[in-house]
Amino acid sequence: MAIVYFKGKRRSCLVFEKYLMPFLSWLSFNLWYVLRHPPWDTGISPPELLSFIAQAPPGRALDLGCGTGTNLLTLARAGWQVTGIDFALEAIRRAHQRFAEAGLSADLRAGDVTRLDDLSGPFDLALDIGCYHSLSASSRLDYRRGVQRLLRPGGTWLVYAHLAQGRPPRLGLEESEIAALCQSLCLANRLDSLDRRSRPAAWLTFVNE
Repeated sequence: MAIVYFKGKRRSCLVFEKYLMPFLSWLSFNLWYVLRHPPWDTGISPPELLSFIAQAPPGRALDLGCGTGTNLLTLARAGWQVTGIDFALEAIRRAHQRFAEAGLSADLRAGDVTRLDDLSGPFDLALDIGCYHSLSASSRLDYRRGVQRLLRPGGTWLVYAHLAQGRPPRLGLEESEIAALCQSLCLANRLDSLDRRSRPAAWLTFVNE
């Protein structure tokens, strides 16, 4: 009986992680944009992205979890060809509106960052500011496969993520996961910091070798 119970409990956890948790996350993010202003949508591109743009020639950029398109607009104004994906429908609607007002073009998609099969590469830059660290373990695997398929050799995956702290279950990236990422990608730069709520975070610059 104990084995049957364990298997049933494990299956329930897998179902929750694969189906229910993504749905609850989708619902939560959509409600944030509909009912109030999300705190992460600052309307300002971070200096780490501006520094990258200043050093890299324009190419194709993919913003995963693009929100209302702030960083896509920054890239487009710098001459980049931009694609953005976000599962918050209201965020994508606002991004369309902002690009229309700016007279710029972008490929904006309401979709799932873990299902990128309908996108065609190669991209020179994959940008992720606060999206990857919010995914479940299985979703992160699907996400990474998509990013590595879409990034050209030598392309950059620029990631801002919270770092895990405290006792399990932890939110954010574990040091072991960052080390595992280094087995398939080259960690070109890491900048640790604290976010506005004093939580440990890091900018990670990976290169697809």
